[in-house]
Amino acid sequence: MIDILSYTCIVVGIVFSFWGTSHLLSKRSLLFKLHSLSVADTLGAMSIVFGLLLKIPSKWPLLILAIITLAIWNTVLGYVLAYCSGEGDHHE
Repeated sequence: MIDILSYTCIVVGIVFSFWGTSHLLSKRSLLFKLHSLSVADTLGAMSIVFGLLLKIPSKWPLLILAIITLAIWNTVLGYVLAYCSGEGDHHE
């Protein structure tokens, strides 16, 4: 049962990654594309790591650290991209 749940999480993570990448082909704004990509990649990577956590429970400290790092790093990166993309704003 754990194997099925683990593989399901890994497959869901892969689907999220491809789904986020598919938004790059849309005709929306660049910021919308980047936001969709970063959210989908974060959820996809976290789902894959959670699937690995179910598969290899002996490595739980490293995998939990990976999940926390993904959540923090991708959130900060999103804020940095939004800050740097200010239209016409001069940040000094």
